[in-house]
Amino acid sequence: QVQLVESEGGLVQAGGSLRLSCAASARAFIIGAMGWFRQAPGKDREFVATITWNGGNTRYADSVKGRFAISRDNAKNTVYLQMNSLKPEDTALYYCAASYRDYAWMDLNYEYWGQGTQVTVSS
Repeated sequence: QVQLVESEGGLVQAGGSLRLSCAASARAFIIGAMGWFRQAPGKDREFVATITWNGGNTRYADSVKGRFAISRDNAKNTVYLQMNSLKPEDTALYYCAASYRDYAWMDLNYEYWGQGTQVTVSS
């Protein structure tokens, strides 16, 4: 079993930046892709970004491309999401997820999920 623990989110003004982290528990060596998803109030959960096990490939939702950056440090079993130029529409509960697959961007392909961390962007 893999447990994922996200860092605390926060409240930030539009145009600001925030970095989320997600640490995986023991047995993290079984993990392949790691990703971030988010869910805004009244909306479905949506894909944000994913990164392969070796960090060689990444993929982003069009809505965050050029503003967000995903990275990982396998020595620390940690994945990061650097969020820049934040917009009010980025306000959501952000979830970290881990997959056995090397590359995945659909939530149904992720086996492990964190509890979620709230990010609020004020206008």
